[in-house]
Amino acid sequence: MGLPAVSQSALCFLLVWSLSFVNGYIPTTLEGPFKPFTAPLNFSILGNVTDLPDTDARLQRPDLDFQPEQISVSLSSNYDSVWISWVTGEFQIGDYIEPLDPDLIASFVQYGVFGSGFNYEATGSSLVYNQVYPYEGLQNYTSGIIHHVLLTGLDPNTLYEYQCGDPYIPAMSSVHYFRTMPSQSNDYPSRIAVVGDLGLTYNTSTTFNHLISNHPDLVLLVGGLSYADLYLTNGTQSDCYSCSFRETYQPRWDYWGRFMQPLLANVPTMLIAGDHEIEEQAESQTFVAYSSRFAVPSEESGSSSTLYYSFNAGGIHFVILGPYISYDKSSDQYHWLEWDLSNVDRTVTPWLIAAWYPPWYSTYKSHYREAECMRVEMEDLLFYYGIDIVFNGHVHAYERSNRVYNYTLDPCGPVYITVGDGGSLENLDIEHADEPGNCPDPSTTPNNYIGGFCAFNFTSGPATGKFCWDEQPDYSAYRESSFGHGILQVENETHALWTWHRNQDKFNTAGDIIYIVRGPDRCPV
Repeated sequence: MGLPAVSQSALCFLLVWSLSFVNGYIPTTLEGPFKPFTAPLNFSILGNVTDLPDTDARLQRPDLDFQPEQISVSLSSNYDSVWISWVTGEFQIGDYIEPLDPDLIASFVQYGVFGSGFNYEATGSSLVYNQVYPYEGLQNYTSGIIHHVLLTGLDPNTLYEYQCGDPYIPAMSSVHYFRTMPSQSNDYPSRIAVVGDLGLTYNTSTTFNHLISNHPDLVLLVGGLSYADLYLTNGTQSDCYSCSFRETYQPRWDYWGRFMQPLLANVPTMLIAGDHEIEEQAESQTFVAYSSRFAVPSEESGSSSTLYYSFNAGGIHFVILGPYISYDKSSDQYHWLEWDLSNVDRTVTPWLIAAWYPPWYSTYKSHYREAECMRVEMEDLLFYYGIDIVFNGHVHAYERSNRVYNYTLDPCGPVYITVGDGGSLENLDIEHADEPGNCPDPSTTPNNYIGGFCAFNFTSGPATGKFCWDEQPDYSAYRESSFGHGILQVENETHALWTWHRNQDKFNTAGDIIYIVRGPDRCPV
């Protein structure tokens, strides 16, 4: 099968990227499986990772009290609807907090097709959330007023302009823009950026700038967002990452939302909850900040939880899963997933892409086989319905697999890509489980929130009788410990170009590049 013709918008990027490869040649997954490769460690990029200071200008709130801030755009389940979210008013933190009244400020979005003016107006709902702790001495938090407005009846693949806020104060935002997704099965977003574990460090800033420079039409953030859980409630860094109860510094969410606004307010961005978003508080409440601050199409896609949902982007159906909520075969999530996948028409959305936070197929020592119970429960279902690509975060490095199913090379299995390399404060993961002395004790691998113990010794293949391989596993095609981000360009129903960009290079230089090729004739679903 030959390489596809690429769109004009992608051609200029390909011309630059191809300079990194001999004769501009780009491999395809049809040529795999590839011999495992580990990129040499670049020691010059290692060192202390430092958070941006609270005084950074990009983290400051607007001068006007109720000026909209932390603005974001996210997709509904289909092309004709998007969510606009933002915050007004200041948070409070301390021993005594008094939540703002959400009814103080109206939730309006004025919008229209770019160049035609604000011909439409939509209203929505608002809320505040609290982060309250069951222990004395910890500072409680109450948010500003968070607004969510759903815009409906939009045209596909169309540039819109909008402003949000309360026109009666008046306190409206500046003008922002977003482009809706295509509606046709043979049309796709030009570029989809994928990254996880951003945090708010100087490395995050580099990742952010490079990602924006690659002009994505859609962004997928695969967990590990603000990293507010690495701070105590007094704003100082925590040194107790393994404590049974971890307090958080919720203003980090506000800083993160302000920092990310130039991207999130103008490019539809879909967020995924990782373990840093759990943020347990009084009465065992979890994921409150994540679920309150961001709009995801849970209800529109038939889900009962913000932790798992699905949506379409042209000829791609995305499925977002939640490892930190029940996922076994009797769970609501599993039944929803089975229902969702069974209703996908591959003639309308040929591509199926799944994403969740902890990877199933990572060869790094950090989080090695941590989500094994989830894999045992769900992998057969994903394989049966022919998932093409899986994106994960959590491990702070980059890794791309060969096509794999049940730890065995399989031409019909998905390509698993770990991109937890956004720049988080926890630094890069550099040790591999297959290196001498690095194989973890199996009893240390389960995550309490994922639950269960399923990571037993392998019973077949080169690692039979062992918990880890003695060399880089054959399912691991490429791995590298560098900060960066990825770009996916789906060209047609069978070919998608994947490029990964490390931070120490120019933004348009690919550190890893491959055509991921679907084989509907070879692997019917």
